[in-house]
Parts: sequence; C-alpha cells; structure tokens
Amino acid sequence: MSTNGTPLLEVTDLVKKFRARQSVLDRVTFRPAQHAVAVDGVSFSVKKGETLGLVGESGSGKTTVARTVMRLIDPDEGSITFDGVDVSGLSRSELQGVRRRMQMVFQDPYSSLNPRMKVGTAIAEPALVHGVVDKAAAPAHVKEMLELVGLPASAGERYPRQLSGGQRQRIAIARALSSRPTVLIADEPVSALDVSVQAQILNLLSRLLDELDLTMVFIAHQLSVVRHISNRVAIMYLGRIVETGPTDQVFDSPQHPYTKALLDSAPHPDPSRRHTRAAVRGDIPSPFDIPSGCRFRTRCAYAVERSETEDPVLQKVGTDHYAACHVLPFRDGAT
Repeated sequence: MSTNGTPLLEVTDLVKKFRARQSVLDRVTFRPAQHAVAVDGVSFSVKKGETLGLVGESGSGKTTVARTVMRLIDPDEGSITFDGVDVSGLSRSELQGVRRRMQMVFQDPYSSLNPRMKVGTAIAEPALVHGVVDKAAAPAHVKEMLELVGLPASAGERYPRQLSGGQRQRIAIARALSSRPTVLIADEPVSALDVSVQAQILNLLSRLLDELDLTMVFIAHQLSVVRHISNRVAIMYLGRIVETGPTDQVFDSPQHPYTKALLDSAPHPDPSRRHTRAAVRGDIPSPFDIPSGCRFRTRCAYAVERSETEDPVLQKVGTDHYAACHVLPFRDGAT
C-alpha cells in the first residue's frame, strides 16, 4: 500500500454536541437544555493509501466522528478537509461530488440495505446516481463489484434476507465501492459478525485496500481487530483522542492507561501475560456529565492529584506517537 506525505482527509478541532429532549416541566420552569458532548476537539489526518484505526468503547464518540466526516450530521465546530476542499460548510448539492469519492460501510449490513431491493439493484444505485455507469452498463458493473468481494453474479438476484451476515456485509462493501471512491469509512464493519466471519471480512478489506489503493478510516471497539489492517491508530475516550501513533508503536508501547486497558482486555493464552492491577474500572461516564480535569481519571488506577483539575493535552512520546496523560512516560505499575 503506497502512501505520500499529503493528507487526503484532514479533521481539525471537530466538535459535535447533541441537545437532550426537554420535558414539559423543564420548559415551564425555563430549565436550561442539557447537551451531550459526543466529540470534543478531535483532530486527525489520513494520507492517501493509508488506513487509520479509530478505537474506543461504545460512547467514546467514534461513530459520531464518522457520521460527521461524511456530513450525515453537521459539525458544531471544526473543519473537515477532503482532498484540499473544506467540506464542513458545503451545501447538500455541493456534497454530491464528495460523497461519490468518500463512502461508508455501516456496522449492521441488514439495516443498511433495503430489504425490498434486490442486491444487484442496491449495488448499481450509487453508480447510477453518481454517473459512474449508465443503465446499459449497470449489469456488468454489478457483476464486477460482486466478483470483487468474492460473491457470484447470481447473488445479485437475491434479497438481503436470503443471505448470511457475512454475505450481506460483502454486499454492503460492494455497494460502497460501486461509485469508485478513494476513501472508505468503515464503522464497526465486523462487530456484528461471528469471529470466523470477521477474519474473512478483514482479509477482504485488506486485499481491497491494496488492489484499489484505497484510503480508509476503520472504526472498532477492540484494538486487536485493527492491528493487522491499520497503519496508524487513534484511541478515543469520551469524545477525545487520548493516544495516536503508528500501529506497532501503540501496540508495543502504549502510553495511555486507557490504551493499555484495551490491550489487556483481549484474551491471551499465555498465563504470564496476566496483569495484577487493572488499568481501568467502572463504566464510561455520561457525556452529559464529563469529569473535571482528566476525563479518564474516574476509572484510572494511575490518576494523580493534578488529574482532578488539569486536562492533559497530547504530548509527543515517540516518532509520530502522542498521548494525553499526566503520567508520562507511562509504565504499567508506575504512578
């Protein structure tokens, strides 16, 4: 996979908040509306031909990042630059050309496909809408897309309900590739699948990245899933990136306790790899009530006094490797 030094996709200081619904009592008493902070100052860039793994628990904000980058929802603040064009302020008609080149694969392939539409029609639709092919060339294009994801041409005559979960996700990938995009945003594309099928889909995506020279943002809640497919990794917690860097560096030398916890949560057959001290405890706080100081401190076994009042910023800890922690360099067992 080839990469160059110019970012194809660049996100800067992205912010997205969601207003909570107010009850009648809230309205008559003029109680201020609450806002959930889903994304809070997220910045990252992805070079052409590169894959960035965006990792975090449910509620960390990674899916909101994906939907905002795609402009399925509008950002409150920040910029999204795709191939030199700031798309954060484009109108719906102006977004048409951007969406041809930037497509998304969703977590649940069944809900992302129209159950009343045959697979072939679903795959052809984006190519027809964006003018990639005309009606006469659509059948050949559908066959090409199906072969690309390892399915026979006959699958085009079936409905989504007639296919397995793995086959449906292959269809969703084929549909995303139908408009011949340059950037693919994959939002938890394997989390709804069996483990054996997950490996097949990951291998398929790896092959397609090389064959089509695609750039990808790959979203997952497990670090182990992204290791062999991502060039770089960004770890999100409660709306912010807390660590980012080359995949090998982040896996071999995690510099944030949350990253360490995610790595430790993966099962390992070697008993010597067991850890006596948990790096994380409890559940992720509500986005309506973000802790003061370091937002990870309420779950961190390594929190220090300044963690209560001072919000850590990303600091360089290696070559293109950054972490936001008051205990740097971070070492397991050190405080």
